[in-house]
Amino acid sequence: QVQLVESGGGLVQPGGSLRLSCAASGLTFSDYSVSWYRQAPGKGRAFVAHISGGGGASTHLADSVVGRFTISREDAKNTVHLQMNSLRPDDSATYVCNAFYLTKNYWGQGTQVTVSS
Repeated sequence: QVQLVESGGGLVQPGGSLRLSCAASGLTFSDYSVSWYRQAPGKGRAFVAHISGGGGASTHLADSVVGRFTISREDAKNTVHLQMNSLRPDDSATYVCNAFYLTKNYWGQGTQVTVSS
């Protein structure tokens, strides 16, 4: 059974940092590309970051997080990280990871990030 479990969310002050992790099980993780999305209350799901699989590990970030967030992967640990720095109140949302490869597409349950003083 495939599982994606996000962790690392929490409450942080503006300007602070958090490191989110997406841990996968039940799949050949290195094959999968992984994306992070976020959804704030009353808003639609928005793309945040992507890292490719298959050994490439190329990355792409949403314009709103360039220079503040980085995405990386540790295939040996079946984990993708989202390092978030210089957090702002408008970064507050539920962050969800998505792993996909060919026709297979899996989602985690999400982790809440709240940026507030």
